[in-house]
Amino acid sequence: MLKNRVANTVKLTGCIFVLITMSVMANEQSQKQYSYSNEEAIVFETMDGIQTNAFSGYITVPENRANQQSRNIKVHYVRFPATANKVGSPIIYLSGGPGGSGIDTAKYPNFRFPLFMALREHGDVIALDQRGTGQSKDTPTCYSDQHMPFNTAHSIDDIVALYKLAAKQCRAFWQSKGIDLLGYNSVESAHDLNDLRQHLKAEKVTLWGISYGSHLALTAMKLFPEKIDKVVIASAEGLNQTVKLPAQTDAYFSRLQNAIDTQPEAAKHYPDIKGLIARVHQRLLDNPIRVTLQSKAASGNTMLFKKHHLQMLASGMIADPQRYVSVLLKLYKTLDEGNLEILNDLLARGYFDDNQISFEAMPFAMDIASGITADRLALVEKQAKTSLLGLMLNFPMPQLNNQVKGLDLGDSFRADPVNNVPTLLLSGTLDGRTYLASQYEATSGLSALTKVTIENAGHNLFMSSPEVTDVIKQFLNEQAINDKTINIGLPDFMK
Repeated sequence: MLKNRVANTVKLTGCIFVLITMSVMANEQSQKQYSYSNEEAIVFETMDGIQTNAFSGYITVPENRANQQSRNIKVHYVRFPATANKVGSPIIYLSGGPGGSGIDTAKYPNFRFPLFMALREHGDVIALDQRGTGQSKDTPTCYSDQHMPFNTAHSIDDIVALYKLAAKQCRAFWQSKGIDLLGYNSVESAHDLNDLRQHLKAEKVTLWGISYGSHLALTAMKLFPEKIDKVVIASAEGLNQTVKLPAQTDAYFSRLQNAIDTQPEAAKHYPDIKGLIARVHQRLLDNPIRVTLQSKAASGNTMLFKKHHLQMLASGMIADPQRYVSVLLKLYKTLDEGNLEILNDLLARGYFDDNQISFEAMPFAMDIASGITADRLALVEKQAKTSLLGLMLNFPMPQLNNQVKGLDLGDSFRADPVNNVPTLLLSGTLDGRTYLASQYEATSGLSALTKVTIENAGHNLFMSSPEVTDVIKQFLNEQAINDKTINIGLPDFMK
């Protein structure tokens, strides 16, 4: 699965970090060091060697609060203490996915660490590993007996059948290991946030999330709005939007074409990307390509590369225009010309090496639990018949919808929140996973909503411009945000 996998930020984050680090080091010398139960002082180090003082801690929660016999699990976090004398509510970072690690997000080189540091002037900043993720993961990976053949013709229906068999096997596997799969849903995770609030002895908390992290934040806003101070969300995924509408993906390609058309050379090279994509897909449907895999794990194996394989690749590459979109354009262009060079280079990275179907418990269960309403499912299936990426953007949902009895949270869960919690929504106009129209729909019931649009930004937009950090700080300071649009440059689509 390619769901949930930003470049061009090195110069921006480097400049920001130098200024932040000088301030942090000065403040850390004088700040009062305090800790809560189950915490220990640590030196937090990013993957590129940057260090800062922090605390590592955890809370203990029931795996399934609806089951009195539930085992207890630990939910881990790293707390970066506030640096200002007067601070606000703790700021809890909610990673995307589902399945992303908040602690690892703070460690990634040239990524969001400077933003974690910048927000410390407003309160303690918590990098949370949600239940079943990162340091909070104590659920074993399930490797099913199902394999997708490399070199034989198989339809998407065949693949779905294999995934459903694998899901059935994995349910039994986790049950045999004492894992209560019904505990892995957004409602349970939201209650974890409230337990963490109490652990931190805070009257309220501020939630800061992206993608699925916004989905979790919206869940918490429905359950205990009175315990939430403020919310900052980006690339929002609504409670009935686990499965994206295929027609909105097609509309994204139209917006991408408009961006390409602003660059004369790229416009000449890619005059009709939707036509190009449709043409290549039809050729693969009629005549799949037999390729020899060159990666270490699968070297020498032959693979019958089909339409759904390319749709899967595209689904994982359209999130951010600054990252992989230019490569994706080259892939379609060269395949249209009968050239397999780009395809072979991508396959050599191992995208399809592991043909054994496996699942991690948390993302597997979370998506199935959030589910989809019957009306939306019917619309998705109707649109998928003619859309460019079909049902591949969210695979294996909705294909595994209702595959775990008792896990689906129901349509009442999927209703959008209605409250007055101050919320900042950050949206990129070239987000290839969560789209502007859907984000505005998901937050339409929030009466204290501030919307800021980042022109030309994609899904991972937090570090797309220093102005994003500025507007978040303004919001947390309860200052008026007058400029609701941030403009960033487009990448060169010919590179």
